[in-house]
Amino acid sequence: MNLEGILAVHKPAGMTSHDVVAKTRRILKMKRIGHTGTLDPEVTGVLPLCLGRATRVVEYMQELPKEYEATLRLGLATDSEDLTGNVTEKVDRVTVTPEEAENVLRSFRGTISQVPPMYSAVKVDGKRLYELAREGKTVERKSREVTIYEIEMKGHEWQGPYLDISFRALCSKGTYIRTLCVDIGKALGLPATMVRLTRTMSAGIPASACLTLEEVERLMQEGSLQEHLIQIDHAVRHLPAHTVADDKAAAALQGQRLSGRAVSPEVRTSGCIRLYDSAGVFLGIFEKQEESGAIAPVKVFLPEA
Repeated sequence: MNLEGILAVHKPAGMTSHDVVAKTRRILKMKRIGHTGTLDPEVTGVLPLCLGRATRVVEYMQELPKEYEATLRLGLATDSEDLTGNVTEKVDRVTVTPEEAENVLRSFRGTISQVPPMYSAVKVDGKRLYELAREGKTVERKSREVTIYEIEMKGHEWQGPYLDISFRALCSKGTYIRTLCVDIGKALGLPATMVRLTRTMSAGIPASACLTLEEVERLMQEGSLQEHLIQIDHAVRHLPAHTVADDKAAAALQGQRLSGRAVSPEVRTSGCIRLYDSAGVFLGIFEKQEESGAIAPVKVFLPEA
């Protein structure tokens, strides 16, 4: 079976994203598999895997917002910014109200600045931060801008002297929810850490579309897994769709530049597009060149024979 497309997997707790890819390779008996965004071992949720030629669209899928459901604990801080780390600060009693916490939560909507946590995969001088953290080292990290498109409180619960706040966040790529939890605590004048995290959407794929690894294995054995894969062009459906004239479709597949008049509707803006032939067959990702106005190939997908 020549599998190709996006396999949406529900990553369980206790496995790294690399572990999930490795196990899927064994189940599917194929090597060309990539994922669209690392999840920490204890984080669960949506992990899209790109199979075969679908690995060529990973970069476009990663540009889409991600959605998370998380719980933060007010009154307690750890060196890893989650409960796997060592406690670095705590208070005897949290005095803020859930209403105050909700108001601060809302204030994080928009573009914010984050400093990547030491326990992250960001590289500094060629070494990943989590490797330095395990050596007991702390280095200066550059802040980065990320966008919180939506954030809402989902509930609260007292845990002894601490207050747990559950929330949903829709955010841009590169957002660290652990750091967001810590920063929300700082805005309330309290230490804070992340208790749990689930990714509920990635690359436009919701949790409801995901399969467990056990289901993947069963469907593979039944020979019906391909029916559950997301087609490559559907995975990049955020890119505008255009059609090439019949007499220029072959040229497009040969990677030639096309006149803007050969594509309909007219491509009016810069950026990537999805290109199809008149029969609706996906030919690849193209882009309009600003100077010449020509439609140039970026990723061509030859239809399978």
